[in-house]
Amino acid sequence: MSEKKNICICGGGSLGHVIAAVLSHKGHCVNLLTNRPGEWNSTIYVTDCNNKTIEGVIHTASDKPEDVIPSADIILLCIPGFLVEQMLRSVKPYVSSEAKVGSVVCSNGFFWIAKHILGSDCRLFGFQRVPYICRVTEYGKSAAIKGYKSILKIAGCPNVDLSGLTTFFSQMFDTPASALGHYLEATLTNSNPLLHPTRIYGMLSKQPTDAFDKEFFFYEEWDDFSSETLINCDNEFQQIVRQIPINHGEIPSILKYYESTDTPSLTRKIRSITAFKEIKMSMIAKDGKYYADYSNRYFTEDIPFGLLIIKSIAAVMGKDTPSIDTVLLWMQEKMQKEYLSSHELKGKDLSASGIIQNFGIHTLDQLLRLP
Repeated sequence: MSEKKNICICGGGSLGHVIAAVLSHKGHCVNLLTNRPGEWNSTIYVTDCNNKTIEGVIHTASDKPEDVIPSADIILLCIPGFLVEQMLRSVKPYVSSEAKVGSVVCSNGFFWIAKHILGSDCRLFGFQRVPYICRVTEYGKSAAIKGYKSILKIAGCPNVDLSGLTTFFSQMFDTPASALGHYLEATLTNSNPLLHPTRIYGMLSKQPTDAFDKEFFFYEEWDDFSSETLINCDNEFQQIVRQIPINHGEIPSILKYYESTDTPSLTRKIRSITAFKEIKMSMIAKDGKYYADYSNRYFTEDIPFGLLIIKSIAAVMGKDTPSIDTVLLWMQEKMQKEYLSSHELKGKDLSASGIIQNFGIHTLDQLLRLP
């Protein structure tokens, strides 16, 4: 896979900026599918945490799939979960039979959404965790890499050249990459779907008011209550994972992943991570006060296309999740949504989520056989 590729990046967020620049810098033809094409420069600059600057070129930026999808060898989604279905439906008529369709995030239900829309012959792949922690500095022009991952892990359908893809992305991102044995090893994660909701619950649920005198640092001010909530939810998550016949070593506990042993050590570890510095909770300033932004992706992504997916798999397996339910019930009230009713997946807003039941998966066997 060393020859020049035509690659279409779908989505103009932080990862879209960085990955487009990196792949172009490596010599590939990069197109962009975005709803804001007029705001993109042809040249994108990315500065990393080592003060290295990467310069990339966008060949074509368009909001029309027919302009950028038909020629694509690789189509890579860099979008939140609530946009995946819409994006895949828009590109479907133009995806060639040989194109590989992937996502930098798989915990949002990408694999079953994509198979449902694109069909059983589609060549799917996805990352277990995103390759970079990054931020846009000037939209359509520049971005910053705050941190690199030490290893990339990629899952795929049986009909995709997973070995070739891992080699390709390892070379592109200058990071070792390995192939996962099952798509669920990329889909099931205690990263954002657990990390973000439990932190928000830990940060705000005990506060007597919704109005605050300052903005909160998401990680630098991480506390023991947030750690305890995260550990409790992760314990329930791990009980689910351990009942699924996949490589459990690919989905370590939150304590193991963060090289911690208990609540205080996890708090210290998360607070100390350099790439997490200066990241703030999304808040709205009004009349000298700050209010949590419940329309932010921490809510619209990590609940309906994150924590609820874990809950939906637990339901299929007959597993109770009291700690996860506590977070979900509090979060849905703040979002003015109803996903759970009496701790069951019976809320009126479930249709707008990535839960497996929405895509015809009602047994563990069906989940395992996908794709």
